[in-house]
Amino acid sequence: MASHKKSTHKYTSKKSPPTPVFRSREERLAIGKQLRDKVPRESHAKWKAPGRQRDVIAILEKSNRDRLKDLVPIRYGRMLRTPFTFLRGSAALMAHDLALGPDIGVRLQACGDCHLLNFGLFATPERNLVFDLNDFDETLPAPWEWDVKRLAASFAVAARDSSVSDARARDAAVACARSYRENLRTYSKMSPLEVWYSRLDAQTLLEMAPDAKVRKFRQQLIDRARERVMESVFPKIAGQIAGHPRIVDQPPVIQHVADPGFMKRAHEALVLYRRSLSDERRVLLDRYHMVDAALKVVGIGSVGTRCFIVLLFSEENHPLILQIKESCRSVLEPYAGKCQYENQGQRVVMGQRLMQSSSDIFLGWTSGRARRDFFVRQLRDMKLSIPVEHITASQLERYADLCGLTLARAHAKSGDAATISGYLGNGDAFDEALGDFALLYADQTERDHAVLVKAARAGRVKVLNEEE
Repeated sequence: MASHKKSTHKYTSKKSPPTPVFRSREERLAIGKQLRDKVPRESHAKWKAPGRQRDVIAILEKSNRDRLKDLVPIRYGRMLRTPFTFLRGSAALMAHDLALGPDIGVRLQACGDCHLLNFGLFATPERNLVFDLNDFDETLPAPWEWDVKRLAASFAVAARDSSVSDARARDAAVACARSYRENLRTYSKMSPLEVWYSRLDAQTLLEMAPDAKVRKFRQQLIDRARERVMESVFPKIAGQIAGHPRIVDQPPVIQHVADPGFMKRAHEALVLYRRSLSDERRVLLDRYHMVDAALKVVGIGSVGTRCFIVLLFSEENHPLILQIKESCRSVLEPYAGKCQYENQGQRVVMGQRLMQSSSDIFLGWTSGRARRDFFVRQLRDMKLSIPVEHITASQLERYADLCGLTLARAHAKSGDAATISGYLGNGDAFDEALGDFALLYADQTERDHAVLVKAARAGRVKVLNEEE
């Protein structure tokens, strides 16, 4: 009888994947344990302030290369608000830094921009709510450590923004790493199908609440997410203009494009997008027709990339709003290798499907005349990020536990959970190291934020403050 052993599968930038090598879980645990000699777990605690050759503004400006120039000042305005908003907008800078750090040579599908606000609630195709990763603009096969370190650091930076002490900030980072380590070991014991079917749904979130107060808070978030459906989103974005349904301009966040050829190009993009869908979802899409499209400014990390919303209606005037978002090359690519897909939108879609427990039924990709790539999804389908403003230390730690669990499941879907688990072990050496790293990188983030503040005052970068 053939031995049922799991594959050790490392992703590469080649279009043809390598032939899997099958080893038992025990063998892979042992391989991971041996890697501690090469890369001690304590080494992940270290962060040395980079030298003068690391030009913060130059790295940020390079990441702006393909963005709409008149929207870049909005991006800088949002990044300037706090060190945490700076961290959210500087995935390219942290990718540069993480590439200099230790890694054990095991790759998987990485999120690429793994911070605590890129997790949240959203609807599955079955209309159930799940908690999961929800932003994959930078996804690419890369070292697993990069996601974990960016996530842990984001808790330390967010904690300081909420006036949480460094001791409790470190506790949150440690909780995140511990949850990742412990849950990844659990997933390493499951069959591939069990990992694939695993999800953190709303009912499980409620059952995990440690007390009635936390359960009530989570129920309120779940109720808010369930209200964010098309029927409630549509009146906030669209209305009747000259007797016709149209997207309402809300400059500079939402506005129509003056170019008379824009609507034709939008229609062409939808035609190409349709080809990326499976046949049964093409049937669903074909029940709608486009009536309007407009430019939309999106989150901090994506400000300046071309993002459009498209308003569609069925024959009986049921609305559907799709978001068509530009996909540039991942900020990880200079350090992790070239993307295997020609279309960057396809890169995002495939990474999202591989990491999420369930994905939007309208998820697909397209391209424009200027050879720009895009991915497509529904706009705000029960999507809700967890509010972190004025978050308490206890709330932050509980949230870190959820995010660590979620990242472990996402990594276990594409990566070698057993080898990584063998490296991490049953003790807290890695967890404690990440706690130290998170505080050190929070210091670095504050220094880098100060560099941007200085550059803005000196006029090196142009800033638009939306609140003014």
